Amino acid sequence: MNYRAVLRGTANLPCLAKAKTSSTRLQYVLPSSLSKDRLSHNLDFRETSVSHELKVVGVADAIEGRINIIVNSGQMFRCALRRSPSSSLVNDCITTMAEGLCSNFYSHFLSLLWQDGDSAYLSEADIGINSEWDSFCSIVLQMCRSSMSTQKHANPSPTSSWDFLINSNFHKNFCKHNFITGVSSVASLDMQKMDSFESNLNMEKIDNSFYSELMMESLDCLHAVYESLKLDTLRKRDLELLGVLLCDIAKFLGEQSYLDHYIRDFPGFSRNVGMSKTSLSCKTPPSLFRWLENCLLLGCISPNLNGLSPLICQNGNSVVSWGRKIVSFYSLLCGAKQIGNKLSSGVYCNIAAGSYCTKEELIVLAMVGERFGLKQLDLLPSGVSLPLRHALDKCRESPPTDWPAAAYVLLGREDLALSCLARSCKSKEFETQTNVNLISISTPYMLHLHPVTIPSTVSDTIGLEGAKFEDTDSVDGSMTDGMEHIFNSSTQLRYGRDLRLNEVRRLLCSARPVAIQTSINPSASDQDVQQAQLWHIAQRTTSLPLGRGAFTLGTIYTLLTEAFAVPKLVLAGRLPAQQNATVNLDPNVRNIQELKSWPEFHNAVAAGLRLAPLQGKMSRTWIIYNKPGEPNAIHAGLLLALGLHGYLRVLNLTDIYQYYAQEHESTTVGLMLGLAASYRGTMDPAISKSLFVHIPARHPSSFPELELPTLLQSAALMSVGLLYEGSAHPQTMQILLGEIGRRSGGDNVLEREGYAVSAGFSLGLVALGRGYDALGLMDAMVDRLFHYIGGKEVHNERYFSSALSADDHCRVAAQMMDGNAVNVDVTAPGAIIALALMFLKTESQTIVSKLSIPHTHFDLQCVRPDFIMLRVIARNLIMWSRVHPSQDWIQSQIPAIVKNGVQRLGDDTSDIDEMDAEVFVQAYVNIVAGACISLGLRFAGTKDGNAQELLYKYALCFLNEIKPVSAISGTFPRGLSHYVDRGTLEICLHLIVLSLSVVMAGSGHLQTFRLLRFLRSRNSVDGHANYGVQMAVSLAIGFLFLGGGMRTFSTGNCSIAALLITLYPRLPTGPNDNRCHLQAFRHLYVLATEARWIQTVDVDTGLPVYAPLEVTIRETDHYAETSFCEVTPCLLPERAVLKMVRVCGPRYWPQVIEFVPEDKPWWTFGDKSNPFSSGILYIKRKVGACSYVDDPIGCQSLLSRAMHKVFGLTSLKAYNLCDEGYSGPGSITVDQLVATFSSDPSLIAFAQLCCDPSWNSRQEFCLQVLFECVSKDRPALLQVYLSLYTTIGTMADQFTSGRVVLGDSLSISNLKLAVAYNEALLGGKLTNSRGGIIQSNFLGSLKKRVDELLNCCEGLKDNFHNYMISGTWPAAEFQGGRNSILLSWYLQWFGVPAPSVIKTAAEKIRPKLKSSSFVPVLHLLFPSTDINVIGEINKFLSSNDSK
Repeated sequence: MNYRAVLRGTANLPCLAKAKTSSTRLQYVLPSSLSKDRLSHNLDFRETSVSHELKVVGVADAIEGRINIIVNSGQMFRCALRRSPSSSLVNDCITTMAEGLCSNFYSHFLSLLWQDGDSAYLSEADIGINSEWDSFCSIVLQMCRSSMSTQKHANPSPTSSWDFLINSNFHKNFCKHNFITGVSSVASLDMQKMDSFESNLNMEKIDNSFYSELMMESLDCLHAVYESLKLDTLRKRDLELLGVLLCDIAKFLGEQSYLDHYIRDFPGFSRNVGMSKTSLSCKTPPSLFRWLENCLLLGCISPNLNGLSPLICQNGNSVVSWGRKIVSFYSLLCGAKQIGNKLSSGVYCNIAAGSYCTKEELIVLAMVGERFGLKQLDLLPSGVSLPLRHALDKCRESPPTDWPAAAYVLLGREDLALSCLARSCKSKEFETQTNVNLISISTPYMLHLHPVTIPSTVSDTIGLEGAKFEDTDSVDGSMTDGMEHIFNSSTQLRYGRDLRLNEVRRLLCSARPVAIQTSINPSASDQDVQQAQLWHIAQRTTSLPLGRGAFTLGTIYTLLTEAFAVPKLVLAGRLPAQQNATVNLDPNVRNIQELKSWPEFHNAVAAGLRLAPLQGKMSRTWIIYNKPGEPNAIHAGLLLALGLHGYLRVLNLTDIYQYYAQEHESTTVGLMLGLAASYRGTMDPAISKSLFVHIPARHPSSFPELELPTLLQSAALMSVGLLYEGSAHPQTMQILLGEIGRRSGGDNVLEREGYAVSAGFSLGLVALGRGYDALGLMDAMVDRLFHYIGGKEVHNERYFSSALSADDHCRVAAQMMDGNAVNVDVTAPGAIIALALMFLKTESQTIVSKLSIPHTHFDLQCVRPDFIMLRVIARNLIMWSRVHPSQDWIQSQIPAIVKNGVQRLGDDTSDIDEMDAEVFVQAYVNIVAGACISLGLRFAGTKDGNAQELLYKYALCFLNEIKPVSAISGTFPRGLSHYVDRGTLEICLHLIVLSLSVVMAGSGHLQTFRLLRFLRSRNSVDGHANYGVQMAVSLAIGFLFLGGGMRTFSTGNCSIAALLITLYPRLPTGPNDNRCHLQAFRHLYVLATEARWIQTVDVDTGLPVYAPLEVTIRETDHYAETSFCEVTPCLLPERAVLKMVRVCGPRYWPQVIEFVPEDKPWWTFGDKSNPFSSGILYIKRKVGACSYVDDPIGCQSLLSRAMHKVFGLTSLKAYNLCDEGYSGPGSITVDQLVATFSSDPSLIAFAQLCCDPSWNSRQEFCLQVLFECVSKDRPALLQVYLSLYTTIGTMADQFTSGRVVLGDSLSISNLKLAVAYNEALLGGKLTNSRGGIIQSNFLGSLKKRVDELLNCCEGLKDNFHNYMISGTWPAAEFQGGRNSILLSWYLQWFGVPAPSVIKTAAEKIRPKLKSSSFVPVLHLLFPSTDINVIGEINKFLSSNDSK
């Protein structure tokens, strides 16, 4: 059978002692006092007794202070070693005496504490807290008695665990064998010293002076605990118990002032203690309340420590640290300076890191440093907490931005706290410390706060209105189209009931058959018409994935355990007239697989671009898992999408070359571009080698010849440019320069222009924006590029000829030669692009002057019109700062000869022939289109209003030239369509529209969207069948709603280069047209995007909300510093111009985020310096205001009108009507109204109490207080108001009824501090722009009411006179101690000193007093005492003199 016992002790005492030691095993003997009657009464023993010869043979299962003891009889006991008292008061007292007593006093105290002989108490299993306190008091009182009597020798037989231990053989041999489990050597030495101390004394009478000093120090220590406990409202019972003990000590020591101090706090003590007739000391007891009051009224004068206990001023005292913290906070509030860890007032204080400008801000940092949070603030008496709440309230509106999160929680700014915490937790080294401090400050007031995740999946949007896409002509409206996830809480909040996203989804959907309008009874000719319609519609359908990729960019968070899903690309049609019968393209007429090869690639890219930036690293396993057995365009598109997101870094070289070994064209293109995008600007040698393998022109002669399609070579060239972006690598630049002018060989001659353009883009990327600063012979390169454009012969031809190696000459000799002349039609586009990117934003007048627009008739005939467009774009990219969104600027781009020629077209008298007119018009439309593209690039993603209006106007002008749709006014000439082909006008129109969408990227601009929807809806007669223009419309729609409206474009150098690649003004003629520009390059716009999306989240509800923001942008060349208003969710300007974001408006607490404008990309996900947590800005709604979702126009936020309407209902009739089922206008209750405006649980709970009919007597005041707290957003003051109000009400009731309700005067001290706060506020010592947190009239009325009660009380002055004469208190038995309580209130309220102090002062001043009145001198000596009371004291002193 297992037996269990619980051995209890008051300190770190072992309950077992080692008795015998042998060479084989250790044997233990149980204490002789251990018997059945000492064990727990709940245990059941079979034996009648426990043998005293039981030996411990083993121990097991040690957990903290518990252990199993196995004895030789097989029994097992569970022993618990209690290392500290259960009573918090006893523990505090012992700890304080350990910190405050000198070592020999504390050693003697421990000897008495541990040698009390109460073995029954030590071994009781169910010992109580009261028993511990009684034992402690008996020990302290025993020290008092020891000074008057001789301690008798105790029974030599050990009766306690301590006696057993010190009489054991082990203890005697301790110095020789200093080893025992569970007892430290330091503690053992202390015990040995105490044992030696007691042996030397030999139980003789101890000197009285020793005990007197011991008791005096004990009184000081315990008094410090007493004063500190006054500041904790939950430990009033402990305070009263300690007060009784202190009264006994003070009476023993003859400290009448101390005794008077305790009786004033608890008048009931006078019943049992009485007053000492003689005072052995005139020492004034320290009083925290008195010190705090003087601090508020007189300021913190250094050194002003006389009124404080020495323990409070010391650092490291754990028990009285509660009082030390309050003293330090008050010291700072009253002007104390920080000197290291110590204040000028003499107390220590830990202050958290952070900037501060006012003393109130310093107090907040001190509260954080001392881990003094909202929970601790509520434990303080209401009067004590008022100045601290005042400091918090003053800092609440605009605290510094570099504070820790815990400081913002103290202020009630959880919005700033969560934003700060989100930034801090990005660094793991700060995460634990921040969280611990935040929890200690906020518990339990911030436990409901947690990081907010905005829903981004379909499952998160159940119930959102308008979220489900429905096609009225479709049988199944729930088919997966790759855009079903676009509807979430963010988009719902931004667009509300607007159906723009539904319309975009419909326009970009390629997963459903398209409706074809035919007759009900089709004929053979109708089938041919159907096939023709299907073919035209297929041109549009195959272009939709490019726009859908932009629309859904970075909008879903996928799991890496899921397979990659790609929506279908359906080229079939539906016949609504024939019950939605499906009709497919005839494979005998069209090669469907060839038609879908590249569109399938784009479809997969669009699906892959949906992936949002992952929180963790992309898994290589997931990529390989989605790799098909046979290469296809779908996986190729996925590789490109992952690369554009930067995820292909996880692939190793083996994986890369395995992909290359498949020799699949689209897979190789996607992989090369994806790798280059992932390793962008790194010049990684391994990736570089894998790319140059696909450029046969650069292979050495020993390298085996590879027949690679020009398409792959073009992709490899572009990839090299991305890999070496911005590096200005000389050798790479020379190679790429040579590739621009490389003569044709055995490859497809028709694709040479695309190859040269790729080389030009690549060269421009390598030297991006470097201009002449790039290393190498830049002059020679520039001359060569102008030679490619069609300028004069190269001056440094010898350099480039020598640069060709023997291998190059051998290859050139084996190829078909073009002659010595350069084919400008092939090389000019690439050279112009290269110059534009190389000198991007350099403002180089030299390059611009050479890159001139033809201004003579001969030049116009020699230069192709589309090359003129490229020249305009290049000139404006170089002269970046001079691009201006105005009509005059666009007109300035047009040479005078072109402008005059176009103006003469409508003049019948002009002699211009048709050929010249065509030249002028061709040049004019291309120059205007090039200027519009320049505007689109210059103001990409800015939503500039002037640029939008200008581009929209020119789009309408071009559209009217094709087909009149609206009347417009302006300087655009009419009738241009007679001199230029429609295809050119279509291309220019769609390039302008695409530029317009780039400017308004992510905005969802309604006017632009309507234009795009019209362009998409045009039929085949209107020219919609062309694949290139449909691709432009699709991209434009995607750009306008980029990333679901959550992304936009940047204007950094790298972004402009990526956008120029995407907007290259040569549109394809079909889905497989890659001759002039590889279609895969159109996806590189992803590299130019930035997630400048910001969404405000209510910190209390965790829901996205509308909020007005004031955005300030810095001064630029075009405009001065400007501020404008945005409503979240919205897109912010670029970092280069963003200066400040401020949460404005009356409904939310202001919040300012300042920036240093710098030409850097927007912060990426996980960036430590990101001021926004993944685009989320936490804000806090003010109490008394509704959100903009619930109350768009602010009619419900008129809190005062609503509150007064409800509060004006007599006796809350609305409440009663609600109970009776009434549902009229007056049925609203207070709690419902408060819940509408505030989510604070304390306010809502209090409002529910106000609805209780039993509160009728206090209803008016409670409703007024509730309105005050709600309207001024100060819910924490509710308990302050109620505490002060109930205190004065209880006092008045006690005066009138005679019934004792309040038996102490602590509440009087609390009221005095509240009044002192009001006087400091009115006197200017405390300031706040919002005024006092408590109404001054309320505090003033409290003071007046207390004065009236105390001055009008009958018999109180007689009791006061008796008290002054003899120091006696009224009989506590009379009227339940009412008179003594009232006297204590009188003394505390008017600040009357102790009688002994007054008598001592009178004796000192009486010989020097020249007048008969003591009043002036007494007023100087006791400035905090009421002047009327000083008059009463004067009467008492005068009467004594007369006697």
